[in-house]
Amino acid sequence: MINRGKERQGKVNDIQIGGRHYKQMSIQPWDAIQDWGLCYFSGNVVKYVARHRDKGGVEDLKKARHYLDKLIELMEGKND
Repeated sequence: MINRGKERQGKVNDIQIGGRHYKQMSIQPWDAIQDWGLCYFSGNVVKYVARHRDKGGVEDLKKARHYLDKLIELMEGKND
């Protein structure tokens, strides 16, 4: 479950460099990524999918797919 308490919503969450696509979200992707304990690749999938409507459109979805493909490759490689 995502921790929405003030201890997590400090000054850093009030600042965004390079746009407003995360600040307008009720839950910022980096908070979800941390709370869910996601790895780098999974976290980037969440980030790009979350912002695609407000920033990069289809290009962000392609970036998310790229990270997902890499994660699948790594996961399948563990089974070899």
